[in-house]
Amino acid sequence: MTFNKETYLNNLKLYFESYAPISEKSWKLIENLTHFQTIKKGEIVLENGEICKNLYFIAKGILRTYITDEQGNFYNKNLFLENKLACSKVSAMLQTPSSFTIEALEDCILINLNYKKYIQLINENDNLKNFYIAYLEKNWIIEKEQKEIALVMQNATERYLSLLEKNPNIADRIPLLHIASHLGITPTQLSRIRKNLEKDL
Repeated sequence: MTFNKETYLNNLKLYFESYAPISEKSWKLIENLTHFQTIKKGEIVLENGEICKNLYFIAKGILRTYITDEQGNFYNKNLFLENKLACSKVSAMLQTPSSFTIEALEDCILINLNYKKYIQLINENDNLKNFYIAYLEKNWIIEKEQKEIALVMQNATERYLSLLEKNPNIADRIPLLHIASHLGITPTQLSRIRKNLEKDL
C-alpha cells in the first residue's frame, strides 16, 4: 500500500495540537517515535491477554475494541475512525494483559507510538504534559461520562443518531452488526431503527 507519510504525520501533529500547543522540538521528539504499520481488514492489532505496548493513531481505516464472553458473544467497546488514538490504556499503563481485542474493520494505515517512550517524553516536556492532561480530560473523563449518561438517558435511536452525527458515513463502511453491538442493541433492533428513520425522511 503506497501512501504519503508526510500527510498522515501532519494529521497526527494536528491531532496533538487540537488539545494543546506543542513546540517544534517536542513534535520532533514525538515524530521520532512514530512507526507506520499497514494491516488488512480482519487482522488483529492486539489480542485479548496480550500486553499493549503501543498507541495506535489511525491514519486511515477503522479499528474496533471488543470483549468476548464465555459463550463467544462479542461486545464492541469502542469504534475508532481516522485521526483517533486507540490502545488498551489500562494494559499499557499497568503492563498487564489487555481485557479486550483490537481488530481492523477496514484495511488500515496506523502510526504506532511506543507507549513507554511516549510517556517518558510527556514526563520530560511540559507542553506535552499539557497535551496529555487535556487528552485524558476529554477522552477519559468528559466523553466517558457522556457515553455512560447516554446509555441510561438516551434511547437506542438517539444513540444511533448521535453516532451518525459524529461519523456520518459509518453505516456504509462497516457491517451493521458492529454498530449494533457498539450501541448495546441487536442487529434486528438497529434494522428497525433505520427503517423508521427512513420513513420519517
